Amino acid sequence: MRAVSGVWRWRHNPLRRATDRVEAWVALLALLLMLLAAPVIGWTCGSLTDDALQRSVRAQRAERHVTTAVVVRRVDRPGQFAGDSEVASERAAQTSVVARWRTPDGAVRTGRVSTASRVTGPGAEVRIWTDDRGRPTLRPMDASTAHTHAALAGSGVFLLSAGLVEAARRLIMWRLRLRRYARLDRAWAKAGPDWGRTGTGS
Repeated sequence: MRAVSGVWRWRHNPLRRATDRVEAWVALLALLLMLLAAPVIGWTCGSLTDDALQRSVRAQRAERHVTTAVVVRRVDRPGQFAGDSEVASERAAQTSVVARWRTPDGAVRTGRVSTASRVTGPGAEVRIWTDDRGRPTLRPMDASTAHTHAALAGSGVFLLSAGLVEAARRLIMWRLRLRRYARLDRAWAKAGPDWGRTGTGS
């Protein structure tokens, strides 16, 4: 903010250097980008992500169906099935069982599934999700979960954009300081040999 205020302060200051004005304008531009451009980029990314996730939610709900399965027996290790990597956190509180259920076309199918039900003894009824072919799959994503993921994505892009702007500002400032120091070195090299000799007559 001090550099931004320099845009006004350095206008008529006779001691101003070209780099002072450049630094002030760069800081002002970076501030405007952080306050205006970065939020727009973050909102756009979040909106596009939300649209894509909502389409995925609708597709999953159209392809997946909830059905009732009868437990045959429990198994010691968690079951692995198609789509298991989509929501890995769901497996932590689930129990793996061998169950029997009917597919959408009426056929009987038996296989290993995971369920969050606490009653998993033989003969117990549990709810599972299956695809159009009757194969077990994960519960479709909720619309609220999709909104949350989209909001996180938008926030991340906003922070990343602001960070890139600040990194670019610092890089420009660093380059300006190097140029300033180089000019000072050249001026000192030119005036240094005569330093302190004024009026000595030598």
